[in-house]
Amino acid sequence: MSEFDDLLAGNAKYAAGFTGSDLTGRAARGLAVVTCMDSRIDPLGLLGLVPGDAKILRNAGARVTDDVLRTLVLAVLLLGVERVLVMPHTDCGMSKVSDNDVHALAQQQGVDTRSLEFHTVPDQQAALRHDLTRIRTTPFFPHPHPLPVGGAIYDVHTGELLPVEL
Repeated sequence: MSEFDDLLAGNAKYAAGFTGSDLTGRAARGLAVVTCMDSRIDPLGLLGLVPGDAKILRNAGARVTDDVLRTLVLAVLLLGVERVLVMPHTDCGMSKVSDNDVHALAQQQGVDTRSLEFHTVPDQQAALRHDLTRIRTTPFFPHPHPLPVGGAIYDVHTGELLPVEL
């Protein structure tokens, strides 16, 4: 595992000072955050949260895909989630390409990705509004109380969170 020795060493150091054994699998602040996989984003830190406060769902572009929706339903039903924040970010790689661009790049390397949908984001505000609507209108959350759903774009250059209204 030599390619991962640095990570195992980092984990050994982390485990030596580990203090989170009292945490449960529930979201202590009742929050789920859907955000991008971009390594510039520290979702807990930028929201003033600590481990155990929220469920963090990450994918390319912070898109509400079928799998994210499935995970949110489980989080609401089983893990104490009572509100959802969808949080894409500025300078996102998914807003700089189209699905066709990605398919063409893969094809240049001899890989056929046409069976995949990459959910690229040509218009970030429109995509965010679409995803907020998707969560708000799904029939899979308990009723009669609607699940509070909010959207904001994280600015990777300033650290600010910019709310987006539906």
